[in-house]
Amino acid sequence: MIVVRPKGRSMAARVKALITPALITWARDTAGFSIAEAADKLDIDTATLTAWEDPNDGDAAPSIPQLRKLAGLFKRPLAIFYLPEPPTKFQVMRDLRRLPGTGFRHYSPALQMEIRAAAERRELALDLAAELDEEIPKFSLKAELKEDAESVGHRIRAALGVTDDLQRNWRDADGRTGFNAWRSRIEATGTLVFQSAAIDSEEASGFAIFHDTSPVISVNRKDALTRRTFSLLHEFAHLMIHVSGVSDLETDAKRPPEDQAIEVFCNQVAAAALMPKDTLLAEPGVAQQGMRSEAWTDAQIGDLARRFNVSREAILRRLLTFDRTTNAFYTRKRGQYIAEHQAQRARQREQVKDIRRNMPQETVSHFGKPLIRMLLNNYWQDRMTLSAVSGYLGLKVKHIPKLAKAAGLR
Repeated sequence: MIVVRPKGRSMAARVKALITPALITWARDTAGFSIAEAADKLDIDTATLTAWEDPNDGDAAPSIPQLRKLAGLFKRPLAIFYLPEPPTKFQVMRDLRRLPGTGFRHYSPALQMEIRAAAERRELALDLAAELDEEIPKFSLKAELKEDAESVGHRIRAALGVTDDLQRNWRDADGRTGFNAWRSRIEATGTLVFQSAAIDSEEASGFAIFHDTSPVISVNRKDALTRRTFSLLHEFAHLMIHVSGVSDLETDAKRPPEDQAIEVFCNQVAAAALMPKDTLLAEPGVAQQGMRSEAWTDAQIGDLARRFNVSREAILRRLLTFDRTTNAFYTRKRGQYIAEHQAQRARQREQVKDIRRNMPQETVSHFGKPLIRMLLNNYWQDRMTLSAVSGYLGLKVKHIPKLAKAAGLR
């Protein structure tokens, strides 16, 4: 007997996946896709996807091949769609997206994936520490929104052991020394610090995930090093007030009042930690300018920025805070700096094609020394294979020997 199948349709295409509709909604939402965006990526119409997510539509369901496409797009294992209800272990995503009194923010798929990856790396770090019998210190630094930001900034410097003389020694051309120094001191508090190159700079400069053990900070690697340093301290302030959040540093943007208050406070704390009031105002060039000055030269501003390992805009904003310049001058110079930065980024995009990448160093920059140390220690103690280390880091096995040197371990 010959069975004639309809042209263009396989048997697999007619087999529906007996999954829970709510899992599709959950996977799509946590991946950052709207129904229209997901339908377009899956090459189906929105009505079809809406029907798949409708628990009352008993006839609508994706085929097995379509389910595989769903799983690939939303970066979820196939089996998760067969759970009876959405898992609750990914609560961090919900907490980060929550806006006081207004529901939830919409984040891009790239940002959603970075937040999820950071949370998963933290879980990995906890497992690795347990394997090594390492005690993870509690994150003990605390602050409250009602506190004076200048005082909190001074407390951060004291806790991290940063003095004026020490910070002065970090001075360099691009801010790399300062960023690495602040990062290593923050990591010493038990905080995991990651960098991401997948997030658009316009969407986020960084995010913080609070836990009382191994809290997480991630900063946007697409930003200039001085901006990353400010983001690092901004997110550290988030951890001190025990509030997870995604930040873009632009406090002029429209936000609910409670959210706005948090972002302003964290910016003020970061500025106070990086540019202490008394130290800044005692700088010879600042003392000579007087009040509300518009006579600042680019050379003077640049010199101060390098002195404190921050951007020129951050220095000007701080001078404005203490009435050492005018809002009109700050606004004018800020526009200039943005234009210059965009031009520099365009030049860098052209040059990057010719630059040979240092994969071990990039991996250290991306994952941070604490996580890499735990991975390599587990490998050296025969608790983990070389291929497993390679898989966790997304780094070819041939680069692993150089990774230890890049992380300062051997």
